[in-house]
Amino acid sequence: MNPTRRRRLLFVLLAVVVASLATALIAMALQRNVAYLYTPAEVLRGDASERARFRLGGMVEKNSFQRESGSLVSRFRVTDGDAQLTVVYGKILPDLFREGQAVVATGTMKDGVFVAEDVLAKHDEAYMPKEVADKMGKAHQKHDVPDAPAGSAN
Repeated sequence: MNPTRRRRLLFVLLAVVVASLATALIAMALQRNVAYLYTPAEVLRGDASERARFRLGGMVEKNSFQRESGSLVSRFRVTDGDAQLTVVYGKILPDLFREGQAVVATGTMKDGVFVAEDVLAKHDEAYMPKEVADKMGKAHQKHDVPDAPAGSAN
């Protein structure tokens, strides 16, 4: 093999290795930033891993908000109508945050409590994020469907 061909082959192999490495790094970064959306009922049922980072969606339960005196740490419950989950958040809450309002929090579970890194609140109490509304609707449909009597045929 002459030196020019050898140089080209090495260049092509190096380019393939660099492209593969870049692809692997991008895939790892994207996977780390993916956060799935769960409702409190799904979390309590065990659908979300105890160590996984995910988004929790639902409504802030009325009369559940508490702030630790002298700090920014706040506690509140998020509900989907079927279950409630306590959320702890240590930063400034968004201006639009209120009880009875739709909220999406990103974080992890720790000892049965959702520890939020970010909290997003929507602009009015009539609005709920589509993902949260869809998940809550599906959960209620499962509970509202009556069982068919034994022996009935449709």
